[in-house]
Amino acid sequence: MKRTGAQIICESLVREGTDVIFGISGGTVIPLYDAFSEYPQIRRVLVRHEQAAAHAAAGYARSRQKASVCVATSGPGATNLVTGIADAYMDSTPMVVITGQVSTGLIGRDAFQECDITGITLPIIKHNYLVHYVRDLARTIKEAFYIAQTGRPGPVLIDIPKNVQLATDDFHYPETVDLPGYAPVSDPDPSQVANAAQLLNKATRPVIIAGRGVTISQAYDELRELAESFQAPVVHTLLGLGSFPPRHDLNLGMLGHHGIVAANRAVQEADLILAVGTRFGDRTTMRTRDFARRAVVVHIDIDPAEIGKNVAPFATVIGDARAVLRQLNPLLKRAERPGWLLQVRTWRDAHPLVAANRTSSLSARTVIRQICRSADEHTVIVTGVGQHQMFAAQEYASPRVNGLISSGGLGTMGFELPAAIGVQMASPQDSVWVVAGDGGFQMTMQELSTVVQEGLPIKIAVIRNGYLGMVRQWQDLFQQHNYVDVALHAPDFVKLADAYGIAAVRVEKEEDLVPALGRASAHPGPFLIDFAVDPEENVYPMVAPGEGLDCIIEAPGRITAVKT
Repeated sequence: MKRTGAQIICESLVREGTDVIFGISGGTVIPLYDAFSEYPQIRRVLVRHEQAAAHAAAGYARSRQKASVCVATSGPGATNLVTGIADAYMDSTPMVVITGQVSTGLIGRDAFQECDITGITLPIIKHNYLVHYVRDLARTIKEAFYIAQTGRPGPVLIDIPKNVQLATDDFHYPETVDLPGYAPVSDPDPSQVANAAQLLNKATRPVIIAGRGVTISQAYDELRELAESFQAPVVHTLLGLGSFPPRHDLNLGMLGHHGIVAANRAVQEADLILAVGTRFGDRTTMRTRDFARRAVVVHIDIDPAEIGKNVAPFATVIGDARAVLRQLNPLLKRAERPGWLLQVRTWRDAHPLVAANRTSSLSARTVIRQICRSADEHTVIVTGVGQHQMFAAQEYASPRVNGLISSGGLGTMGFELPAAIGVQMASPQDSVWVVAGDGGFQMTMQELSTVVQEGLPIKIAVIRNGYLGMVRQWQDLFQQHNYVDVALHAPDFVKLADAYGIAAVRVEKEEDLVPALGRASAHPGPFLIDFAVDPEENVYPMVAPGEGLDCIIEAPGRITAVKT
């Protein structure tokens, strides 16, 4: 039976288990949206901006642990997706991006809303396609999902001209893919695992760094078994948070630029670092020549391109984190390290996180700490980027695995609200909290309309300090308090929420914090809380730019080196 290209796309998405797409229709995808009406099993979410479609798809993918789909028309529709595509690429998020394109006969003629989106996205995409013939559609979609979800996950873009969507062909969906040039490695080389085990068994002061690869591979049980039997403290990258129980006695929290003092000190004093699924980004290592300089580094990663890119390891294991740890754990000797664990716990107890206010107004840390500590195994917290993100990372305490979702590598302000839409749709039984700064929130706050339209009970905490807070903090500490273009005007967020039909309240005093959170949680629909917080509260601890992890600023107004 012959079907149009648009029908073939829809049928192929159904075969891949797609139940939600995020996007905005337009001239070159009208045939596709027309076909969508024949497939009620695919829920279509009409966002207010294409960037939000990509972020929502990312939130869905990271919560559901499968490739998501977003759709946009050609030209500005496609280019509006670019930030979200780059964000997904940096954070290894599986996503299939479908864009419309002008008809094949018009390509290269500067037709209305023509854009070379495959060329534009080449540096920020795992792979992309421009489909010229309807007969290639089913195969291309099959390949796109396979590439997006295997090896190191990432976004794949399919650009489909309008006439290809209208053309007809017989539909045959392939059972397998044939990609000779693409051979991702999942199972590790046993000799590499054995070598790593030998090194680990010689360690006296080991530290495990858990990165996003632990979450991607869902190696939660394997990581916990490793830490407990090997008696090694666990530290996390930002995107590794949620891969190990935060209240576990071996958990030291996040390391890096705004890392916990005990986590940074443990890494600097370790004689062995086992890095699992992390690319050693600059916000994790800071000055790389000083990073873990006393340690033998063993690097586990599924992407060979990451090995030695930032930190040169002594030993390497290429493979899926879960597969590697399953082979590694039986080879490790059960250890007792009372002296080492006592030391790291002493550092942890000696350097607690404190709310360091400059005025008597409400502390952002206090607000976010309460949200994080109230989160249970059915709660997901989604943050934007900035001071509130770092407060959340430092205070994260949810027992839920993969319970903190944030923009890591690209650091995209405005990620939080649209990503939360995707998270809530992927996990409708869970409570989803957005923690947003007033700067980032205003970049995508139009998606409040999408929240209402889709009937999503998302709870939103806007941390309003009247500044682009993280930029102001750097100007405060390193630019002699020269605040340039960081003061923000904001609307009345309570009135704004009311205009969208969302319940809202403003909190200015600490005694009103817990009642407001309780009211929001009990409300059956979306709820927004506008927290008016200290405008000049800084995030501590932090490592000064250009310094190593053993030089930490611990308190406001007091730049103190904490040397190991």
